Amino acid sequence: MATIPDSWWLYFNGAVLLMLILDLTVVHRQNKDVSMKDALFWTGVWISLALGLNLFLAHRLGQEAGMQFLTGYLIEKSLSVDNLFVFLLIFRYFRVPGDYQHKVLFWGILGALVMRGLMIFAGVSLLDHFEWLIYLFGAMLIYTAWKMYQGIGAMDPTHSRPFQWIQSHLPYVDELAHGNFFLKHNGRWMASRLLLVLVCVEVSDVIFAVDSIPAILAVTREPFLIYSSNVMALLGLRSLYFALAGGLDSFRYLDQGLAGVLGFVGMKMLFSDLVHVPTPISLGVVVVILAVAIGMSLQYPKQAEAAKH
Repeated sequence: MATIPDSWWLYFNGAVLLMLILDLTVVHRQNKDVSMKDALFWTGVWISLALGLNLFLAHRLGQEAGMQFLTGYLIEKSLSVDNLFVFLLIFRYFRVPGDYQHKVLFWGILGALVMRGLMIFAGVSLLDHFEWLIYLFGAMLIYTAWKMYQGIGAMDPTHSRPFQWIQSHLPYVDELAHGNFFLKHNGRWMASRLLLVLVCVEVSDVIFAVDSIPAILAVTREPFLIYSSNVMALLGLRSLYFALAGGLDSFRYLDQGLAGVLGFVGMKMLFSDLVHVPTPISLGVVVVILAVAIGMSLQYPKQAEAAKH
């Protein structure tokens, strides 16, 4: 694979920052519920941009780099759908109307981009210095896959220590404050309920990243490919949430499919010294597992009554 110029980091982050500014100031400059039409349109836009970047990388760096990016993007995108369930539960728990959800997700995803960058560089650096950690990551993914297959969900962010500490120490008023994170109450500035929601979203993403980043490290060790695939998947996460929010419960076999993906990646890491799995095969396995899970979910949807219980 050709060497990635340092300038690409500047160009890529500059383009991401520009898209975020346009998204905040033009697309969603007012608090309003996101319609299904808009959500589907912007989901298509983000996916198209990711595929365009994939073609560019394959052209400039070679087909192997393009497949590594696409595999990482698919893994991150598919795992992020499971994280959308957590977002949905958070919004229901705090009774956040659709008018304010997009603002929380925007700042939550912006914070996630920073955290992902730090965690990716830390993960690559650790593997470069302590190669044996690949087996620990592999075992961790297999354990996560088993929990996911058994239907054991991720930790509730509202029970996490960061959230409980902030709730206990930060002056807080149980109001939405017209979509603001802070409000003036009795002459002093205090946090609104919306700030606690944002904390929960950030905590849930950190928990989610502990699984997703090791999974992509099994595909490639190139920091730019890992980072760019993560960022492109995260940028479309908010639109994907509003596109799927009404039908998330219908993906009854999604957890089993994601468990299969994580199990495959974990086994690949554990046996990396014995068996080399080419990137095209890894990509094919991920696509097949996800296609089967989605197909079975569409073929055998949850019954309305069963979903209530």
